[in-house]
Amino acid sequence: MTSRKKLKGLVAATITPMTPDGKINLPVIRQYVDYLVNEQNVRNVFVNGTTGEGLSLSIQERKQLAEEWVCQGKDKLDHVIIHVGALNLPECQELARHAAAIGAGGIAVIAPFFFKPTNKDELVAFLQKVALEAPEVPFYYYHIPPLTGVKIRVEELLDGIKAQIPTFQGVKFSDTDLLDLAQCINKNDTGEFEFLYGVDEQLLSALAVGANGAVGSTYNYLGRQTNLMLQAFAKPDFALAQQYQFLTGEFLNFVIKLGFGVAQTKAVMTFVSGIPMGPPRLPLVDASSEFIAKAKAKLDSIVWPHGN
Repeated sequence: MTSRKKLKGLVAATITPMTPDGKINLPVIRQYVDYLVNEQNVRNVFVNGTTGEGLSLSIQERKQLAEEWVCQGKDKLDHVIIHVGALNLPECQELARHAAAIGAGGIAVIAPFFFKPTNKDELVAFLQKVALEAPEVPFYYYHIPPLTGVKIRVEELLDGIKAQIPTFQGVKFSDTDLLDLAQCINKNDTGEFEFLYGVDEQLLSALAVGANGAVGSTYNYLGRQTNLMLQAFAKPDFALAQQYQFLTGEFLNFVIKLGFGVAQTKAVMTFVSGIPMGPPRLPLVDASSEFIAKAKAKLDSIVWPHGN
């Protein structure tokens, strides 16, 4: 691999904009990129993941989105990471080859979750076959056991991983098991790997044990405030960092009680950014007008530190 800028800080898990009739809406990606950079101070993206409904899209749609993000992000974004995970190996490999061909800054893969790997060796064998198709592209394992049901600890996965997957660069860690994350970071004493936390409401805890940064949906519309939390943590001003984390948690706790998922995230992003994200793809259904009104009122009511 050629040398590259280290991936750290915030990574927006991108939403897939759709037209009212459910087709992907590629023309708004340019506006989306500019919004992230100029309004949220977020310069890294994770495309076709959970928030992006990646597994509800066709292979062709995923390729089109990847191409558009790489194209529109040129000279504006620092890293465009493409999620290439799928339920079968050939599709993962095809998407990995495509990501490499279009110049993606990295690829990521979830564990297959219908026929599941049952141990580390099975999981690594699968990941290795995907990584080999993009031999010059940094490779990330996307660890999200609440959705995949694959609960192989990342600490165990790391042992010997570089010998088996030379492009292995790190983990998108979307789990609440901070003991596992801390043990991974403890093993990473040379700083060789990047650990990006994926549970937005617990980011401050992950930073405290050494996470490099974060991948999440809220950074689409709360990126500016979360960046200020990162700055406060780095100072260090822990009291101020806590304020930001508590307020983010206050909003998320409120909307989770109303029912919060990808469809609702699309609705929040639409009213915050003004960019039409459209409906989700079935079996997900649109956020209700009641949810939108309550979520908007709650977000508007939050007073961020120093008026941010």
